[in-house]
Amino acid sequence: MRPAGQWHTGPPVVAMGGGHGLAATLRALRRVTDSVTAVVGVSDDGGSSGRIRKELGLIPPGDLRMALAALCGDDTWGRTWSRVLQHRFAGGGDLAGHAVGNLLISALWEETGDPVSGLDWVAALLEAQGRVLPVAMEPVELVAQVRDPVTDDVQALRGQVAIATTSGEVVSLGIEPPDPKPCPEVLDAISRAHMVVLGPGSWFTSVLPHLRVREVHDALVEAKATRVLVVNVTAEVGETTGFTPARYLRSLTATFPEVRLDWVVVDPSSVIDEAALRQACAAVGAEVLIEDVRAVESGVAQPVHDTLLLASVFGRLLS
Repeated sequence: MRPAGQWHTGPPVVAMGGGHGLAATLRALRRVTDSVTAVVGVSDDGGSSGRIRKELGLIPPGDLRMALAALCGDDTWGRTWSRVLQHRFAGGGDLAGHAVGNLLISALWEETGDPVSGLDWVAALLEAQGRVLPVAMEPVELVAQVRDPVTDDVQALRGQVAIATTSGEVVSLGIEPPDPKPCPEVLDAISRAHMVVLGPGSWFTSVLPHLRVREVHDALVEAKATRVLVVNVTAEVGETTGFTPARYLRSLTATFPEVRLDWVVVDPSSVIDEAALRQACAAVGAEVLIEDVRAVESGVAQPVHDTLLLASVFGRLLS
């Protein structure tokens, strides 16, 4: 197995998030550097990942699997393994709904006894163009205080799935245990990075939870890297219904006031009030970069980022 972190010639970049948003960032980043480290959340409690977490006591592997698939190459080997990793079993038996990649990752974790080593072995098998790491060495549970839109009452919601699908306003966000052990390789990657990218992705369940891991928060605050936030091209129904780019930033400032940014990447289609956006960017020390990064298919705008357009932005920010 090729030792992780060796033979890289491009500027080191760290991408933090989870799910489809992180995958979009990784597909773009691997086109501008061969030194990419994905830092993935460990709070998933639904679907195949939730079952593995409950039955085996392991870190939920689903978002880690998606990150590995996104880092697969564009050749036949990479495309094939990306599909296999994402393949889900059908039927009504015990395997129904499980993703092949989740089972492969879990097997290597049990074989190696080490989440980082297991992920490195999977990455070597896939010839992944980067490294994938968990933000913490144990699973965490998300705990949010949520305001009911009808009664205005605030109540606690527990679990990623419940928070992601709430119709209420997330007032605050925490994790349990409150001080999980961080992945040491993550702290090292942040300290060496030329650029750290947050987002896009589910704001309260995929992006912000990383910063609740105290050592990771502190490493980002102290980092010499260029810090970039990629804002979602559309607000997700549920946890961020109706969010504008400025509101994402105000939420970040309110929750993590010590975190500073250098650039905020926003597609023009999501800019409603540019003055408010620039004011919110200034509050975190950032400049706003309003660029066409939204995918368009057959003339219809899609709710996702375009890989090549986003890669172009990353390339300029790294130069």
